[in-house]
Amino acid sequence: MYLDVVVAPKSGVPVSGLEPQDFTLLDNKVPQTITSFEALGGSRAPIEVILVMDTINTGYEHVAYERDQIDKFLRIDGGRLAHPTTLAIVTDTGSQMQEEFTNDGNELATVLDQQTVALRTIRRSAGFYGADERFQLSISALSRLVAHEAQRPGRKLIFWLSPGWPYLSGPEVLLEEKQERQIFSDIVGLSTGLQQGHITLYSIDPLGTEDVSGRTFYYEAFLKGVSKPSQAQLGNLALQVLATQSGGLVLYSSNDTSGLLQKCLADTQSYYEISFEPQVSRGPDEYHHLEIHLAKHGLTARTRQGYYAQPIPAN
Repeated sequence: MYLDVVVAPKSGVPVSGLEPQDFTLLDNKVPQTITSFEALGGSRAPIEVILVMDTINTGYEHVAYERDQIDKFLRIDGGRLAHPTTLAIVTDTGSQMQEEFTNDGNELATVLDQQTVALRTIRRSAGFYGADERFQLSISALSRLVAHEAQRPGRKLIFWLSPGWPYLSGPEVLLEEKQERQIFSDIVGLSTGLQQGHITLYSIDPLGTEDVSGRTFYYEAFLKGVSKPSQAQLGNLALQVLATQSGGLVLYSSNDTSGLLQKCLADTQSYYEISFEPQVSRGPDEYHHLEIHLAKHGLTARTRQGYYAQPIPAN
């Protein structure tokens, strides 16, 4: 299994120059042998970037601003993008995605300018049933994108611009056993798809400072890995949760969305690809928690937080 590891001080740019002996990898608290190690970064790193504009969960009044910020990001440095990039627009009537990746940000900005985003038929104020539909559409769109990108070689970064979809979790939300099993299946499927597809997900809230509230941090209650269906809640499928667990960032409370995108892209300046032999499980979908400890003080490692192991198939 391969892990992409970004190492940085608490506030600062990613750190280069580390060696294998600086890393200790734990799988369910058990130290693992690192079977390969490579320091990567810069424009030559094998990375593709997918910019996703989520209009299902972003109010129409913010879409124009979001487009301007994406345009600004694409035209930085004269439109010369560090990595091949493409655009996807997610709406409640389907998804549009540019199949071709390009390093020409001006070209992508022109494509974005030509895209028509229709008014949403599902409003954020539509109540529980509207929220449920937005949740289902969002998860379906993410699942399709992950499945599509998993077929491509190399590492992929998905920058998902959205305040996130509804959590649909809390003391008043009671789930039946069948629902818990389905949610657990979705959690395992997305986690495995992101891991096998070599995909890191980033959550960028384009609503800026006006979207900061207690709800902004609610996702933190669902970050712990889910080991069995009875623990599963819809909040475990929140955009912010999936992004954190994949090793990506959750960014909010800034009116400079272009700057947030650049912060995400900074992860490509220097990172480490390490591999290890994952554990064989005793049964299907056995959750394993991953940790990376560093020998040098003042640095933290950010990478995938866990995986679902499977037993050896019977002959």
